[in-house]
Amino acid sequence: MAILVKGVGWAPRPLLPAVQAWDLDARRWVRALRRSPVKVLFPSGEVVDRKPGPGKRPRKAAAEASPHVQRPKQAPQEPPAQTPSTWEESGLRYDKAFPGDKRLSSVMTVVKSRTFREKQGKILLEGRRLIADALKAGAVPQMFFFSRLDYLKELPVDKLKGVRLVKVKFEEIKEWSDLVTPQGIMGIFAKPDHVKMTFPATQLRHSLPLLLICDNLRDPGNLGTILRSAAGAGCSKVLLTKVTRRSACLCQCESWVLGLHHQYPLTCPIGCVDPWEPKVLRAGMGAHFQVPIINNLDWETVPKYLPDDTRVYVADNCGLYTQAQKSNKASDHGWMCDQQLSKIHKYEEEEEEDLETGASKDWLPELEVQSYDLDWTEAPAAVVIGGETHGLSLESLQLAESTGGKRLLIPVVPGVDSLNSAMAASILLFEGRRQLRLRAEHLSRDRS
Repeated sequence: MAILVKGVGWAPRPLLPAVQAWDLDARRWVRALRRSPVKVLFPSGEVVDRKPGPGKRPRKAAAEASPHVQRPKQAPQEPPAQTPSTWEESGLRYDKAFPGDKRLSSVMTVVKSRTFREKQGKILLEGRRLIADALKAGAVPQMFFFSRLDYLKELPVDKLKGVRLVKVKFEEIKEWSDLVTPQGIMGIFAKPDHVKMTFPATQLRHSLPLLLICDNLRDPGNLGTILRSAAGAGCSKVLLTKVTRRSACLCQCESWVLGLHHQYPLTCPIGCVDPWEPKVLRAGMGAHFQVPIINNLDWETVPKYLPDDTRVYVADNCGLYTQAQKSNKASDHGWMCDQQLSKIHKYEEEEEEDLETGASKDWLPELEVQSYDLDWTEAPAAVVIGGETHGLSLESLQLAESTGGKRLLIPVVPGVDSLNSAMAASILLFEGRRQLRLRAEHLSRDRS
């Protein structure tokens, strides 16, 4: 084979390059140098310390080289809080209501009836703003019905833990909603307790020694508006009387205007509408979670919720029977409507007193009439607002008489029966706020 190769003239050359042993060792040492060792050990046995380049000095060596330099001790960093900030991080789950699911209808039946609301202790809140105010005040949610997940994501995530969440169709919410334009979310809450509620700090800071007592307010819209005015004026508390049929009322019907209450006792239902009714909540615009509200009170228990030395004033523009007796010009001052005065005069001409039953026209407590813009906030004051249908109850007048209160008169043009109860309450409450503010300014001026 070699002869043939030589004869042909081919040059002898290896088919594969030979790899020398020293070459492999060199590459191995290069790789070791690239790993930045602390010491280099050569085959001859020589050991050389390798100095790191600029910017590569080990932290431990730098600390040992400068022992006089004291480095501040770093506090151990605590791991970040694991509080979920988004819906995805919280891991909340919700159910989907399928056709034929009666959960929404069964719950609506309970919360839309006052009897069931009081037995079950549940209320219905509709709308994102009202639900957010309730959650902020510490109300306890139990169940939410919503049509879009975005509505639920706008609420604080930490408040939704343990709450049953059900997604329903918007048509079902629209069917049960009282709003013209439903907002797509409803919340079932436990009936709030004013003792456990957390009211806004701003509201508490501007609270005044001014209370409101609602008597015989039957219209939900009026009561909601009054609660909103009470929160805006800075009332410290709102008291509502209990619905009952046993006690008589000073309503503006003929038998009471004529003083014939002994002959024709009235047993019509009196008291205030439930403040947690959906219509009252809608008209209140969140006032329920800004001022303490105490409802279902008997007149015997009302004084227990009043501060010491509180004077009770009643707002009474119409039906001032005692003033009609004392003054023939009561209608000129807007104290009584002409229709009632004509009935009173007719009754006076016929008979002064019922001889059979011994009924007397002195059955009303004697309360002095005072203009609403005069000073009546010297002591803690409570204002009683009566309803437009039944008016003030006899118990409210007796309470005002026992505390040294008066009738607050808002003069109206002759011929006008009376003001709306919500409007009268707003006028009196903000007038009381004005008087208290002026008194505080005078006191600070005298101190300075």
